[in-house]
Amino acid sequence: MYSLIKSLLFRLDPEKTHYLSLKCLQLLHRYHCGFLLRDGQISVNNNKSTGTDSNLIDLMGLALPNPVGLAAGLDKNGEYIDALSMLGFGFIEVGTVTPLPQAGNPKPRLFRLPEHQAIINRMGFNNYGIDTLIDNIVNSQYRGILGINIGKNAATPIDKATDDYLICLEKAYPYASYITVNISSPNTRNLRSLQSASELDRLLNHLKNRQAQLATRHSRYVPIAVKIAPDLIEDQITALADVALATQIDGIIATNTTIDKTMLGKHRYAQETGGLSGRPVQPQSNQVLRHLSALLEGKIPLIGVGGINTGADAAEKISLGATAIQLYSGLIFRGPKLINECIRACSKSN
Repeated sequence: MYSLIKSLLFRLDPEKTHYLSLKCLQLLHRYHCGFLLRDGQISVNNNKSTGTDSNLIDLMGLALPNPVGLAAGLDKNGEYIDALSMLGFGFIEVGTVTPLPQAGNPKPRLFRLPEHQAIINRMGFNNYGIDTLIDNIVNSQYRGILGINIGKNAATPIDKATDDYLICLEKAYPYASYITVNISSPNTRNLRSLQSASELDRLLNHLKNRQAQLATRHSRYVPIAVKIAPDLIEDQITALADVALATQIDGIIATNTTIDKTMLGKHRYAQETGGLSGRPVQPQSNQVLRHLSALLEGKIPLIGVGGINTGADAAEKISLGATAIQLYSGLIFRGPKLINECIRACSKSN
C-alpha cells in the first residue's frame, strides 16, 4: 500500500504529509488493518516478548524482541505509539520532548530530497511538553520497550540546560524503559556545545546522580543513553568516550543529523539550515560508530542510526559494533517494509 500512495504523499508539503501519514496509520490501527502495511511473516506483537530468551537481544539490560527500533522525532508527543507498534519495531523512541510546550522554528522547516534519499529539518524541538507526552503514554496500550528522548527548551539559557534535562528525567522516569538525552540536535541554539568533554561530564554526572535517586524511589533502574552528532572529529569522539566510561552512561546513540551538506552539491536545498538525515549521513554516522566501538570495547552498548535505507545498511551498523539500530528517514522513502527487511538482515549478521 505504501508504494501506491507514496507518489501522492510526496506531492504534498512534507510537514503536512508527516501528520497525514501518522493519522492514516492511526486509522489503520483502529480498524485492525495494519496487515495492509506489513511485509512478510515477522511477528509484530511487541506488547509482550513472544520468543524464547535466546531470541531476545540485550540492550542496556532491556530485552528486545528484535534489534530494529524507531528513532525519536517521528512521534514527538507519543500520540501514535499504539499505531506504530503494529509495524514490528523491537522498540520505540518518542520525543524529543522539553519541559514546557514550544512551537519550534518558523515554517517551512522540513524539506525532502528524493534524489539523495535525504531529509533536511530544522523543526526545533516542536512539542506539547513533557506532561502531555506522559498523558499520551499512560493512555496507550503499548507494553513494549519505550524510550523517551528529552531536550531543553529553546528559551532556557545553555548554562541552565541541566535543569531542563533533570525536570524531564524526573517526570519521564516512571514511564520509560530508557531515557535518551538529546545534546546533538543542530536546531536548538548552542545545544551541541554540551558535547564538549567538560560540559558533557557535568551534565551526565548530574543525570546519573538523579538516576540513582529515582531508582531507589521507584525500585526500578531506567537506563540513560546519550545521542551524539555525526560531525564530531576523532579527538572529540575519544574525549566523549572517556566521559561516557567515567560517568558509566548506559548507552550511546550514534548518530543524529549532520550540518554538513557538501555532499548535496548544487541541490536547491543545499543551503537550507538544519540537520541532514538519510543516505548522505551514512558515511559520517558509520565512522563515528566504528570509532566509538573500538574505544568502548563493548563496555557501553551502541545504537546505530543514520542512513539506513536497506537491510544491508542495518546489518553494517551491527557489524560495526551496534547492538541495535533505529530507523526514521529510510521509512519515508521505503515505507514499513524496510522494518522487516532490516530485522531479517540483522538476524543473519548475528
